[in-house]
Amino acid sequence: MTRKLGGGSLVIATHNSGKLKEIGALLDPYGLKCISAGSLGLPEPAETGKTFVENALIKARAAAEASGIVALADDSGLSVDALGGRPGVYTADWAERQWFEGDAGRDWYMAMGKVEGMLQQLGPDIDRSAAFHCVLAIAWPDGEYAAYEGKCPGSLTWPPRGTLGFGYDPVFVPQGREQTFAEIDPEEKHAISHRADAFAKLVADQFGG
Repeated sequence: MTRKLGGGSLVIATHNSGKLKEIGALLDPYGLKCISAGSLGLPEPAETGKTFVENALIKARAAAEASGIVALADDSGLSVDALGGRPGVYTADWAERQWFEGDAGRDWYMAMGKVEGMLQQLGPDIDRSAAFHCVLAIAWPDGEYAAYEGKCPGSLTWPPRGTLGFGYDPVFVPQGREQTFAEIDPEEKHAISHRADAFAKLVADQFGG
């Protein structure tokens, strides 16, 4: 039997404001006060896992141990069929800017362009199927944990479209839709995203519905 979340505070193990906003909106109806790891000044652990589950657990455990509060971590990424599942767990790494000293941070347009460039090298008729994956991991300070996996299939488009969302959202068209994630109203995206799929499994297990 999976351990259950109680009320009170929950550390969201992220320094990404976009993820904090999405996860916080999903958890709001369950009476949990979400606090970001960034606001607590917690360091970001090295994500050395080979899978989304491993990386999510690394982040959740680090935040729970450092804060003494139950923590929830999200690890998500884009897998492109024609690229053998890449970028996968390296989704964010592909956006890292390291061109010259002082140019830190992430450039998502660069990352989207890298994916598109690799697809174009494979030819005009290449399969553009892709999927967003998400794992939500909960870790308690005493070491107990639970993990929930979600997926949103779709395809890639070019050029990027839309100003909503973050990351690779402007080039990802979810299955059965014509708009990219960055063109879809955030509330609608929350209902169909990979994170929503993982969250539905978390809710069913943790809150019984």
